[in-house]
Amino acid sequence: MADNAKLTEPTDEPDPTVVVDGVDIVYRVNGTSGGRGSATAALNRILRRKQADKAAGVRTVHAVKNVSFVAYKGEAIGLIGTNGSGKSTLLKAVAGLLPVERGKIYTDGQPSLLGVNAALMGDLTGERNVYLGGLAMGMSREQIKERYQEIVDFSGINEKGDFISLPMRTYSSGMGSRLRFSIAAAKDHDVLLIDEALSTGDARFQARSAERIQEMRAHAGTVFLVSHSNAAIRDTCDRVLWLERGELRMDGPTEEVMQAYEAFTGGAKKKPAPKPAA
Repeated sequence: MADNAKLTEPTDEPDPTVVVDGVDIVYRVNGTSGGRGSATAALNRILRRKQADKAAGVRTVHAVKNVSFVAYKGEAIGLIGTNGSGKSTLLKAVAGLLPVERGKIYTDGQPSLLGVNAALMGDLTGERNVYLGGLAMGMSREQIKERYQEIVDFSGINEKGDFISLPMRTYSSGMGSRLRFSIAAAKDHDVLLIDEALSTGDARFQARSAERIQEMRAHAGTVFLVSHSNAAIRDTCDRVLWLERGELRMDGPTEEVMQAYEAFTGGAKKKPAPKPAA
């Protein structure tokens, strides 16, 4: 798991918040052979994992391969890459939710992971989930009460009706992710990890979100953003990590990395060819 440790640096250098040192992350996917359901087979998998994995048809997926970088206070860092490149996996490891196979992850402060798939309680109203989410982040009931209306207004949940009083299961996926981001954004975080939350919502919500991220950076927080929206990365981040097939392909200023990534994927907007003269 990720190691939490206070990181100290000379005062003339920026303060690091996250150090990822030679990290490998491996998933093991169980197959259907090799005595599934057998207590003896289960014991063998514990005692002789490699041999038993092979016999049981366990497949290994090397999701992140020897990745290293240092993040500093006040940075907003984008994570880009094609599908399956390891972006969300790396965020979960930084948050301490996934173990690493090799290497180390050190954090200064408590990372908070905000993902669009993170489940709030569908049978509870949006209002109850605001309190539940705030408490889970360490806010007091008094603090949540003070910021409650700000959270609701920021999310835009009630712009087309009194949705905040309805169960979360009645929300669209976009409404749920907007409320989730609004709850997380009500608090300043040491390290905030955002997984695709800004790809939902209209242009106004995305603009408010980008503005709020800038405010969090001003309070010496560090923000990581995973997004398939190149515009969101450009608007929000000053540094980009490009992961491809689990490997860190590039780490640098946003525009420099984005241009290289768009050349790789063919995602850059091309100017239309001039029409031939009549």
